[in-house]
Amino acid sequence: MTDERRPRAALTALAEEPVALVLDANGRVLTATGPALRLLGRPIDELRHQGIWKFFEDPEVWTDLALGVLGAPVLSSRATLRRPDGTLIETAASAAPLAEGTAGSFLLRLLPLERDEMALADSGPRTVERERPTGTELLAADPQAMRRLKLLGEAAARIGGSLDITRNAEQLLDVLVPDFADLGAVDLTETVLLGEEPPGFPAGTRMQRVAVAAADGRWPPDIFQLGDRYRIRKVPRDHLARGAAGALSDLATTRSVLQDDEHAAKLLLPPGATSYLALPLMARDTVLAGVSLWRTDDRKPFDRSDMVLADEIGTRAALSLDNARRYTLERRTAEALQRSLLPQPVMDLVAAETSGTYAPASTVHGIGGSWFDVIPLSSCRVAFVVGNTSGRGLGATATMGRLRAAVQTLADLDLNPDELLSHLDDLVIRFAEDEQHRSMNAHDRGGAVGATCLYAVYDPVTCRFVMASAGHPPPLLAPLGSDGTQSVPCRPGPPLGVGAEPFEPAELRMRPGDMLSFYAGALAQDSDAARSLLSTVRDGTREGASSGRPVTDTGDRIRNELLHEPPEDDLALLVARVRGLPPDTTASWELPADPSVVGRARTLVSEQLSSWGLEGALFTTELIVSELVTNSIRYAGGPVGLRLIRDQDQRLVCEVSDPSQTQPHLRRARLTDEGGRGLFLVAQLTHRWGSRYTSDGKTIWTEQLLEGGP
Repeated sequence: MTDERRPRAALTALAEEPVALVLDANGRVLTATGPALRLLGRPIDELRHQGIWKFFEDPEVWTDLALGVLGAPVLSSRATLRRPDGTLIETAASAAPLAEGTAGSFLLRLLPLERDEMALADSGPRTVERERPTGTELLAADPQAMRRLKLLGEAAARIGGSLDITRNAEQLLDVLVPDFADLGAVDLTETVLLGEEPPGFPAGTRMQRVAVAAADGRWPPDIFQLGDRYRIRKVPRDHLARGAAGALSDLATTRSVLQDDEHAAKLLLPPGATSYLALPLMARDTVLAGVSLWRTDDRKPFDRSDMVLADEIGTRAALSLDNARRYTLERRTAEALQRSLLPQPVMDLVAAETSGTYAPASTVHGIGGSWFDVIPLSSCRVAFVVGNTSGRGLGATATMGRLRAAVQTLADLDLNPDELLSHLDDLVIRFAEDEQHRSMNAHDRGGAVGATCLYAVYDPVTCRFVMASAGHPPPLLAPLGSDGTQSVPCRPGPPLGVGAEPFEPAELRMRPGDMLSFYAGALAQDSDAARSLLSTVRDGTREGASSGRPVTDTGDRIRNELLHEPPEDDLALLVARVRGLPPDTTASWELPADPSVVGRARTLVSEQLSSWGLEGALFTTELIVSELVTNSIRYAGGPVGLRLIRDQDQRLVCEVSDPSQTQPHLRRARLTDEGGRGLFLVAQLTHRWGSRYTSDGKTIWTEQLLEGGP
């Protein structure tokens, strides 16, 4: 964009300031609004590149305005403008730097003070022959103005380069100390430090010192230190709430007045300080922070011009601080939502003990949809789930929550891993169709299409491990007593919602004590950094399997190795050690489809429970077995499978299997019905019950809580 077009574009946005001109660093006109041209009575071609002082009755006014821009107390002035016909217009003129224009550009605002034009006393207009000094000459003539302009330039360049709240406070002090002050401190309200919207600023608000700076590098020990917390009192609170800088030019007098007030002394009176300036940082009329600045020794005390300059720097700092606060709030919200959607990190189940870790990214846009889950299934089995959604931010976290809820619902149907992923794939396609009707921020979109998921089921009775993957890498396996770690052999299918290929299951037999590590996010990427992190997981899993140490210790060791510093992308890790049920905790039989075997089934169950010492559960279990075996023989045929499982958590599981894939339905029988009460009765006698499909039929299962159980 050319020099002329840039200020013109800036003027287009100044609808509330219609009478204005844009000037270069030497005070020459670049462009002007229509009302300004009509006020001066000149076309833009006549004004462009002319020194603005030529149109002032008193050219010295421009000198005052230029110095005002550079930080002197005079920021506006009464200016008399001369029109081509010789008439004079009285205006209030003010100048300000134009950030959108070329370097050193000024915006000159003109406000007419009178509607009637004033006639000149003489017969014709006078002409100013002398050239005014350039901007460079003005600066050279005033070293104080040069210093102020330099400080403003440093503030523009150095403040706001970070979205970290504390770093913003440190950047502000980097600008102010030592050029403007010898000591500086920034105190934030605790709500702002957490990223929350400040509810107000009453007396008693808790403040925390988050940044300090000293010209000599030594922070005085007699005042509040970095990290200290205190409650602000009414007088300093009232001053900060006014929103403008204030100064105490003589701290010697202040010391004599506050000599017995320890709190005030720690807040305001460092040793050797001679003057003090308090600068509030405000956004939307709410105080975010208070900046304390001190000058020492024989340095000139803070004056009115210093307060004006501090206010201008503080305005920029407050905007950057508020942006960082909003960013912190978004990051904390995304992280809290992500953690709330994950299971408890440590679980101790019959089938396995697990330790999960979720680590958020160092930035909000690195927080994605990495997740894991551990789902207890029927008959003491357990499902391990790990996945990652596409996208970043809150959108990805919300999508992860939808996928996790869908997987848990499908898991309750006791589907095989490959069948579950097929159903999940259909749901993701439907999610994508719903998203097409919504307007979402592209950066935060966390689409389910392209998400990956791995679902695995482990049975502690048979030690059978079955898994299927939708585009997700398989877990690491460290067999008990082995010195190696390997990836579970599995052919991942396409990511969710991407293709129509089937998901292929993989199966292997495991031994109690074997360890698995499931991972997602930064660990599952195809990069050198990810491979380095994964090597750490591999070593930790192998060491945990060989040492036999608790899974929680292994998970903690791996996490500490991975998180020396916050990752650029979030990561999820689930470490599990599988267990097996001893053979004497299960009993199974196969019965023909003959009504006469119902009595035999009751006898077999009674003998087994007696051998386990569970005589107290005999009546209930016999009744359950009678109802379920009778239903299978009557409606499904044979053979009928019967299995009892007693786990260490004092639960008794009863399973009845048959060749039919017709699922049972619970209903309430009418008084006149001769049957239909079997499942209703079973539901009243058990803690849980359900059914699941098998490769050759279905299995109906019940779960009872024994005495001493959970």
